[in-house]
Amino acid sequence: MVSTKPPSPRMAPYAQVKQYLKGRLAAGDWPPGVLMPSEAELVSQFGVSRMTVNRALRELQAEGLIERVQGVGTFAAQLHKVSSTLTLRDLHEEIAERGHLHEARVIAQETVPATDGLAGQLGLPPGSPVFHTLIVHLENGVPLQCEDRYVNPACAPDYLAQDFTRTTPTHYLFEVTALWRAQYSIEAGRPTKDEARLLGIAPADPCLIIVRRTFSTDSAITLARLVHPGQRYGLEGHFTP
Repeated sequence: MVSTKPPSPRMAPYAQVKQYLKGRLAAGDWPPGVLMPSEAELVSQFGVSRMTVNRALRELQAEGLIERVQGVGTFAAQLHKVSSTLTLRDLHEEIAERGHLHEARVIAQETVPATDGLAGQLGLPPGSPVFHTLIVHLENGVPLQCEDRYVNPACAPDYLAQDFTRTTPTHYLFEVTALWRAQYSIEAGRPTKDEARLLGIAPADPCLIIVRRTFSTDSAITLARLVHPGQRYGLEGHFTP
């Protein structure tokens, strides 16, 4: 049970409110789309000003964790809002935004036993069945990404029934799982021989390699290795202080 009292009197009042709400969201007390306590209720609960509550809510909204509708109330963010905060993007959408054609070649779509390492990453017993897909994504006919993905069947039981030439695994998982957070590692490296063959590059060619795990509030959803030819793909961002 989550306490309704401020987490710590040493924290700034707005931070107390923010931490309390964030903890309740993480615990799944307010699923996506559910109406959360009003500003007036939080003011009364914490004994703080409306300005203090408003700041906590603004920051949670900026983090993509809540949605505020004027005259209606505050809602737990829908899945696509949380995924946007995590900067998880559907490659199909990225390619379409450039006005180019996305194509997917499905190399493997199967159930496999989890190795010890994979089981540890997904929080499953070794040998447990996991879903596996290997897909090459192309932009205007040129291979752009080799996606090697493992999925926890408990999180997406119908994963292998999807036609991934028509939808991407990322898009499908956005739709059916309660995405909460993600972990990334990004490095420059060389592809495996199979990855080089699938991408149509030399084994010595440099690649941008992203390994990503996503989680719901209580379990790992997926582990993906995304390999991009270095000369065909880049990461961009911006920062405003």
